[in-house]
Amino acid sequence: MTPRQPSARTWTRLGLGALGGLLAGGAALAVAELAAAAVRPQSGPVVAVGAAAIDRTPTAVKDWAIRTFGADDKLVLQLGILAVLTLFALALGAFAARHRRTGAAGVLVFGVVGAAAALGRPDSTGVTDALPSILGAMAGAALLYVLVGLLPPARREAPGEREERGEQTDQGERGGGWDRRRFVAAATTAAAASAGAGVLGRSLSGAGGREAVASRKNVTLPPPGSRAPAVPRRAQVGVDGVSSFFTPNSDFYRVDTALVVPKVDAATWRLRVHGDGVDRERTLTFDDLLRRELIERDITLTCVSNEVGGPYVGNARWIGVRLAGLLEECGVRRPSQGGPADQLVARSVDGMTIGSPVEDVMDGRDAMLALGMNGEPLPFDHGFPVRMLVPGLYGYVSACKWIEEIELTRFDAYDAYWVKRDWAREAPVKTQSRIDTPKPFDRPKGGTVMVAGVAWAQHRGIDKVEIRVDDGPWREATLAAEDSRDTWRQWSYAWPATKGGHTLTVRATDRTGEAQTERRTRTVPDGASGWHSVVVTVE
Repeated sequence: MTPRQPSARTWTRLGLGALGGLLAGGAALAVAELAAAAVRPQSGPVVAVGAAAIDRTPTAVKDWAIRTFGADDKLVLQLGILAVLTLFALALGAFAARHRRTGAAGVLVFGVVGAAAALGRPDSTGVTDALPSILGAMAGAALLYVLVGLLPPARREAPGEREERGEQTDQGERGGGWDRRRFVAAATTAAAASAGAGVLGRSLSGAGGREAVASRKNVTLPPPGSRAPAVPRRAQVGVDGVSSFFTPNSDFYRVDTALVVPKVDAATWRLRVHGDGVDRERTLTFDDLLRRELIERDITLTCVSNEVGGPYVGNARWIGVRLAGLLEECGVRRPSQGGPADQLVARSVDGMTIGSPVEDVMDGRDAMLALGMNGEPLPFDHGFPVRMLVPGLYGYVSACKWIEEIELTRFDAYDAYWVKRDWAREAPVKTQSRIDTPKPFDRPKGGTVMVAGVAWAQHRGIDKVEIRVDDGPWREATLAAEDSRDTWRQWSYAWPATKGGHTLTVRATDRTGEAQTERRTRTVPDGASGWHSVVVTVE
């Protein structure tokens, strides 16, 4: 017996049901966005679910996302979430075309997932964080129920047939027909209202950060009491294609887990210092920090997710407060001096935790609470109003952005965010070097070709850089003048290039005499290692 094929009216109903599901999903997101503007932007379902996804994503996948998408990894994640929600909405709408009540109730699953994700965030402010997802889901469920009620019946029914079954005729159906105009009007109205709610929500969320933007504009950084030495004239090799000595703020790498960049008002910002070995707990304001003596230092930062030859390294001139001095005022002592705490846990306003060795923070290096970057207050992307820096350590164990709390504890008592995800507890920056020019697969002309790039070994300094062509001997490159041992160092090598394909390889040696290892490792658990090389063809 041949199975009965769905009629054209059934396909029409399913298709329009899927459209209704899509409109209901859009309405749910728009209402949630509007509600999140009243609660806080981070409580919105897309942001909350995205943040939860980041927290639960395996380390290897996170590392792949950073390598593949770079600074766009968060955008790709959000687009992926929206794509999944779109498919879910289409499927739910088609299901609701057959099972109206159950399908509409299914939208509430969206609200439960979003609410659970928002409440589970470490920066959650309470039950109100669940409201955007719940309100959005209720709006979406109601709209889907209404739209499905306006769909054409799966088959044409005779007048009075539903009344005979004891059912009421939907107002959109007349004598077995279908009032197409009523459905189109309802769908159009829903789409327009959703768009308006979404735009209004975005606008209100942006308005919520205006105080923070205004507070940043009003910041005037005092002259530092301890200025950075002038950068040596020969700190740059003058070769086209080499990274500029100072990385512009707009080009400085950004690797973090924040789907929404926190907009913190400097006027209301507070920093609490407490924990083991803290004799005098302190709560400081932004103005308190401005009144302290400021230091100005050139420091190169490196992300632990930086692959060999990768872009996640940058150099800037920072202004801030000595962190060791502040800790000493609170009575904190280094472990080597009998202090009970060996870990400093920095907490961000978005719930991120970063653990740093107390010994390194207080050993005399220029660890600081940074307020300024390259002559201006910190950009929001890089931690305004205050972030932490510790030269010589990878960012995930030192460079807490949007910091609001410092707790002194022990490594055996608490694992910070990244340590819970298979990264090492302690991670000094590894000696690394990179060829900036020529680029991979370049085709330079024969003759003298300038090979140049940067090398770094923060808090140790670079002593030597060498270049090797193919399997030939190592040749020492010319080093640019050193600014400080906490900054990268440029280098160049005049290569007498001959025609054909060649592999150029670079390695560096730091001031301790340790040469960059050839052994190639990935970024997990404590940073990549290996020699960087590029392949070129000389014409």
